[in-house]
Amino acid sequence: MGSEGERELIRETVAAFVDREVEPAVAEADTTQTFPEDVWDGLAEIGLTGLTIPEEYGGFDADRVTESIVNEELGAGHLSLATALSVHCLAASCIREFGSETHREEWLPAMSEGRPVGAFALSEAEAGSNPAEMTTEARLEGDEYVIDGRKQWITNGERSGVVILFAKVDRDDSDTITQFLVPKDADGLTVGKKEDKLGLRASDTTALILEDVRIPEENRLTPVGEGLKAAFSTLTGGRIAIASQAVGVARSALEDALDYAEEREQFGRPIADHQAIGHKLAEMGTNVRAARLLTRDAARKNENGVDPMAASMAKFFASETAVEVANEAVQIHGGYGYTTDFDVERYYRDAKITTIYEGTSEIQKDIIAGHLRE
Repeated sequence: MGSEGERELIRETVAAFVDREVEPAVAEADTTQTFPEDVWDGLAEIGLTGLTIPEEYGGFDADRVTESIVNEELGAGHLSLATALSVHCLAASCIREFGSETHREEWLPAMSEGRPVGAFALSEAEAGSNPAEMTTEARLEGDEYVIDGRKQWITNGERSGVVILFAKVDRDDSDTITQFLVPKDADGLTVGKKEDKLGLRASDTTALILEDVRIPEENRLTPVGEGLKAAFSTLTGGRIAIASQAVGVARSALEDALDYAEEREQFGRPIADHQAIGHKLAEMGTNVRAARLLTRDAARKNENGVDPMAASMAKFFASETAVEVANEAVQIHGGYGYTTDFDVERYYRDAKITTIYEGTSEIQKDIIAGHLRE
């Protein structure tokens, strides 16, 4: 896969799915803070839950540019759904890259069909931007690892069936962080509080609590101490997915603002005719296009090897653009933009998280600055 014609066909397929299945479910899912499982099943039916899984395991095996296109379209429709899928794909990518053939055969075919859902457990309450400070520990006892700790901000935390988890083999040594595969039904693994969030309200974000969780030694996915290196490699691709979703949110906010500005009249003419509004729209459109170009460039670079700076530039610019464009869309709608009658208020609430998860904007700027100085 990779020709422009194939990618456009995929884009059209996903866009049609969003129009038909996603958008009718968004309002209720957001209001009730309930994940639309029937829509997830629809994603599985068109192959998107296997987006990053090789074809030999029943997956879609999309290249990075195609993955970016899919994430933009889903982000334009429902960021909660897009986020759930991108985390599921992160987990599948870890099994694909770091798991044994036994792991791949056991987990990937089912994950490509949408169940089990994958989760990615790196962050902790006191170890977000600096995961080296994590306290979760996995002690080797005989032929098993015994895991104790608490993970925080876990997307798909409640609905997942398999967790890619990071823990220290020696709690006092940050150089021992290692990646593990933990079945969700493992004894001692429980789901903590579901967060009541500003945005992304249909996505279940929870804590995961591990108390004397035992997994076989073969469920260690990386050599001891190489967990963070593996996490950062995986997150580079994840950041491109988040950037793509941010572009989708910004695009929808722009489109809604443009439609409203052409319909709403003040002083005898559409408000789009007023220079103040026209200039807002011009800046919004320019920034959305620039964010998309940066994001697609990062995706192409990632096809040829990990390029953390390109991914960080894309995520930083696209996420900040999503916040800015959604803010202006609310402003253009005036008082109506502050009500739930119009989607722009949800875009405004949802956009903010893209500047935070999978590396804050401040962390992205640190990464960019470091590479520029090399």
